[in-house]
Amino acid sequence: MKLTEYQQKMNRIKLGGFVEHKNMAFSMGATMILCLIFMLASYDFIEGKVNTIMLTVACLYLIMSLYMYAVLQKIKKDIVTKGTISNGTRRLGWPMTLFVLTGNFFGTIGGMYLLSKKKCIEYQLSVYMVANLLMVMLVSTINIFKPAIPYYFDLGMGLLVVVLVFYIFVAVMLSKHADEHNIDPRLKKLLIPLALSVVTGNLFALVLVITMYKRLYQKNKEISIEWIDIMRRLFRNYMSVIGMFIVIFLVSISVCSYLTFDYAVSVENNYSALFQPPSLAYPFGTDNFGRCIFSRIVFGARISLSVGMAAIVIPLLVGGTLGSIAGYYGKAVDNIIMRALDTLYAIPSILLAIAIIASFGASTISLIMAISIAGIPVYARLVRATVLGIANSEYVEAAKACGATNRIIIFKHIVPNSLAPLIVRSTLEIGTAVLSTSTLSYLGIGIPAHIPEWGNVLRAGSTYLEEHPYMAIFPGLAIILIVLAFNFFGDGLRDALDPKMK
Repeated sequence: MKLTEYQQKMNRIKLGGFVEHKNMAFSMGATMILCLIFMLASYDFIEGKVNTIMLTVACLYLIMSLYMYAVLQKIKKDIVTKGTISNGTRRLGWPMTLFVLTGNFFGTIGGMYLLSKKKCIEYQLSVYMVANLLMVMLVSTINIFKPAIPYYFDLGMGLLVVVLVFYIFVAVMLSKHADEHNIDPRLKKLLIPLALSVVTGNLFALVLVITMYKRLYQKNKEISIEWIDIMRRLFRNYMSVIGMFIVIFLVSISVCSYLTFDYAVSVENNYSALFQPPSLAYPFGTDNFGRCIFSRIVFGARISLSVGMAAIVIPLLVGGTLGSIAGYYGKAVDNIIMRALDTLYAIPSILLAIAIIASFGASTISLIMAISIAGIPVYARLVRATVLGIANSEYVEAAKACGATNRIIIFKHIVPNSLAPLIVRSTLEIGTAVLSTSTLSYLGIGIPAHIPEWGNVLRAGSTYLEEHPYMAIFPGLAIILIVLAFNFFGDGLRDALDPKMK
């Protein structure tokens, strides 16, 4: 091997050991892709016009990309020559924290990672917690450009500012008083306020509370070690974390929209604002009734996520129970249950959904029932296969020898040890359920047409695809984004829960 090749290999090994380098490279690449997207969106190929707002945003992202490239080169130089990142280089992360003002949470996260030398899982969670709230506040701020500001807007933004200050304080405390091995017991005082802040929909705060609780109160216990190990493996997968970030952001904006958005703008007709192109007041334009498409997508996220998650709970409980019983008892019980579910599985899901909705009428409840019933056989098969491998395990035999009843063995020993594949499957299926919800609504047999749901918004926009393509493009991108986010998160969660991936 040549000397230069050997040096290159050693340099790659050195760079691979620093999460700051990986994160900065990923953030820079994502920023450059967004710059290209905004650049393309700034030019109307049909009318031959340039959108100055989009062009300005593209230029800002180009400047941010160049800055991040310069920081990345500085990080490389420090690691290769000094074996560490200098304090001066770390201070270059401060300007990047302001990138969130342009919606570039990739750059903000990269900057916050660079600022701290300690990279414990609690600090990583706090970084994403802060970035998520900043994104919610940024999106909500768009409402100040509307003709009428939402009634509770000032109250909502004030509360979010207070929570943001608290989150930043938590991140600073964790950067100073927590590391990979220990966490200062005095940080126990932060647990209750963090738990209360989950009402904003910021699930990163909930995960942080659980992680800190396990480190502080269940230290060195197997359950604590396993949870921390899973979280660390999950956060090594950047695409999984980005998917998780998008999902939690949509949950947060759905919750906070009760105070920071005006529901009337998304449902009431405004004939003075028909077919408005994207602008500061209407970021995604308006539809044929003058309704703000951006607001309709925000409120539609609430419906899509609610239906998607509710449509997973029923098949998870029913299918999981039937699969556990079939796998544990076997023989005649197994044949009866599985053959009945095979009959249900043979019916096309879309046809079954149409039949249920036609029978009970188009409503949210009917839609949840339609999607849920079609998913029962899938979960039953998954649990049955898992139970068949667990039923003869040593701890099950020990439970039987101790006189445990079948019900206790199934629900206390077998089901808990079958949760890992169920959790992964559920995460992936939520995206599918959201897609099914939008599909049925698009066909006119799902959520009633007047309710702002992504399928309804896409259906209304498809009529004007040639004249006003933005009406269909933005809701279509929202559907694609959430399905990809759940898929990325599900893939990362599967790897994190798989013991073979340690």
